[in-house]
Amino acid sequence: MREKINQDVSVVMYYSASKRLALPHLIHWQNQDYGVGKIGYHHTIKEGMTLHHIFELVDSTQTLWFRLNLDTSNLHWKLEAVSDGLPY
Repeated sequence: MREKINQDVSVVMYYSASKRLALPHLIHWQNQDYGVGKIGYHHTIKEGMTLHHIFELVDSTQTLWFRLNLDTSNLHWKLEAVSDGLPY
């Protein structure tokens, strides 16, 4: 079931200088660490002068789906939604 969360989370980010790519690597939420698996979607949204990077991804065990928002004005991460893949 997909749930709106809107909670601040801790994220370890990975940057590759050769690929010029920055991606989330680990999510810490509710006292648990979730390794990042496949990133299915990444896009940006601009709200006024603030750019938001939106990542939709699954954890490394492919049991949970996450929607993360990186606010570039303060570099804070927010978990917007999570899903376990079940309809209810």
